[in-house]
Amino acid sequence: MQHFGVVHELYSPMPGRFKDYIAVPKPNMYQSIHTTLLGEKGTPFEVQIRTWDMHRVAEYGIAAHWAYKEASYFGKKQSVKVEEDKLAWLRETLEWQKEIQDPQEFLDTLKTELFVDEVYVFTPKGAIKVLPQGSTPIDFAYNIHAEIGNHMVGCKINSKMMPIITPLKSGDIVEIITSDNSQGPSRDWLKFVKSTGAKNKIKAWFKKTLKEENIEKGKELIEKEIKRLGFHHDDIFKNQYIDPMLEKYKYKNIEEMYAAVGFGANSAVKVIARVLQEYRKEHEEINIEETIKELSKGVREKKVKPSNSGVVVKGIDNCLVKLSKCCNPLPGDEIVGYITKGRGVSVHRKDCVNVKDLLTEENRMIDVEWYKEAKETYQVEIEILANDRSGLLVDTLSALKETKAKLMGVNTKTTKERIAIMDVSVEIENIEELDKLQKAIRKVDSVYEVRRKH
Repeated sequence: MQHFGVVHELYSPMPGRFKDYIAVPKPNMYQSIHTTLLGEKGTPFEVQIRTWDMHRVAEYGIAAHWAYKEASYFGKKQSVKVEEDKLAWLRETLEWQKEIQDPQEFLDTLKTELFVDEVYVFTPKGAIKVLPQGSTPIDFAYNIHAEIGNHMVGCKINSKMMPIITPLKSGDIVEIITSDNSQGPSRDWLKFVKSTGAKNKIKAWFKKTLKEENIEKGKELIEKEIKRLGFHHDDIFKNQYIDPMLEKYKYKNIEEMYAAVGFGANSAVKVIARVLQEYRKEHEEINIEETIKELSKGVREKKVKPSNSGVVVKGIDNCLVKLSKCCNPLPGDEIVGYITKGRGVSVHRKDCVNVKDLLTEENRMIDVEWYKEAKETYQVEIEILANDRSGLLVDTLSALKETKAKLMGVNTKTTKERIAIMDVSVEIENIEELDKLQKAIRKVDSVYEVRRKH
């Protein structure tokens, strides 16, 4: 600082042009004091004051600081030892490389992070944080810790409540307000943050959170597919059946498979089909005729009355029949039968989305038809879309009363666009009654669409 006083005695300093990179070093280890002075003729010039050790870093970079290596500078040989904190920026760069897989993105990060202008801000306790120019309290929060950023709900700048996207200025004192009830970061934050660390931590949060949601969704889809095919989870989800499937689709583990199915990158149908390939190598294909005999025999032993589903299996008496919930067939619909394992015959509409997959196992398909004399009722779900208005629900229910349908339940909601969505559950005898019901509802004022669900 003695030299600093000397130059200021000789020349007048320019206000606002003093920079102390010794008290607050740059991330790339550069340290120096810069001051701009006015010469005798009013010409400004800059003076940089630093130690020999600092000068080596400025002239030759981090290589000049490598541990215990001798280097010759200005005719002198000196031993240089690197301290741990001096390489903090290098360790941070290596972390970026792990987080950023795209080489071009990593290169862009180095360009923006190592050579960008900076702001120097303070924590309430006086600790200095160095951030890229234009950084916000969001950058500040993630610079402290990822959990601080993830639970951030507000901030104070110089003791005043401010928006969390406020650009920070050097000298600002920033206090982060957090809450355990925070729902986590918003994707919009990525538009405002300037530091790579903050961007990577926000992206990591979404990747982890969405993965957990997709895993749960994938599990549900897989379990639904297993039940649809008439199997039990414990029977087919064994390592000897699962490992070949994981290998085929290049999944590291079963959770990665669940996440892919939940996200939609793969389908539960394809996954289970591959698992069943291995399962059937150890289990002979079921004998269809024997299976049907067993099903019929079970019905007779239990003295079960003819199926109340209203469906008969051609050539088989008293066969166990179950209407599929995925398409809810009604008398009048074209139907097909599928022999399940241990659960009788599952009946689907011919246009059911799942029938295409079932057709790959032709030996398990069987002819079925509606029993013409049956007088059974069937529950069906109807979705009604209408422009919301006063009295809409009353008018809709009045239209239902004019038909033979029996109302079982109704659920309504209105969107922000003022679209009324009514889910109505009714019992009817056949598809002709359904058509009449739909026509009656379409006549209600403001209703613009009526459709059968599934």
